[in-house]
Amino acid sequence: MLLKGKVALVTGAGRGIGRIISLALAGEGAMVIVNDYIEENAKSVAEEIKAAGGEAESIQCNVANFEETSNMIKAILKKNPVDILINNAGITRDNLLVRMKESDWDEVLSVNLKSMFNCTQAVAKSMMKQRYGRIVNIASIVGLIGNEGQANYAASKSGIIGFSKTVARELATRGVTVNVIAPGFIQTAMTEKLSDEAREKLFASIPMKRLGTPEDIAPLVVFLCSDKAGYITGQVINVDGGIAM
Repeated sequence: MLLKGKVALVTGAGRGIGRIISLALAGEGAMVIVNDYIEENAKSVAEEIKAAGGEAESIQCNVANFEETSNMIKAILKKNPVDILINNAGITRDNLLVRMKESDWDEVLSVNLKSMFNCTQAVAKSMMKQRYGRIVNIASIVGLIGNEGQANYAASKSGIIGFSKTVARELATRGVTVNVIAPGFIQTAMTEKLSDEAREKLFASIPMKRLGTPEDIAPLVVFLCSDKAGYITGQVINVDGGIAM
């Protein structure tokens, strides 16, 4: 098992990509702390991991809130080290720029980007002290190429990339790697809301002519968290069916 004995915290793990990442990490031997804003979702995934023979705990926290996140990490560190951090929590509030509400901008930047700062800062000192850590931040190809109606989402995901490269430089000498995965359009609750017309337009833009799945993302997360990826840091890896090539 690639991650036996490691402890992983996955944010926004109650469904979608976060859920599958949590299952994959547990499948490779990690003890997974499943975080979600919705307590029942986090508990459900933790129970799913346990039912499959893995180790897991659930913890409810709004990772966009600095104080809540700080308290969550402190509580975790009292019991376990955090070897792996997967910053996955994210939302959309789509609209054209001229129609976008200030609250939609603020909420997306807070959940998608500020949560990265909150969680990463909270675990960084511990990882530096133990001279080991794996941080994987989930961005989006929208942060690289833009997308109509998603100025807030694109800004947050571009911000993740710049943030990650900087933190990767700061932590590199301490055995801590920081990498970014930029998924394309993935079959999740977010994309299920698309109209048939929007879906056809989307398929036309994807060279592989299909949406990705969370299972397309999780194996790369596992690899980047393993010792096999110990010399990889500050990278942005697209998993997008070829959209951004």
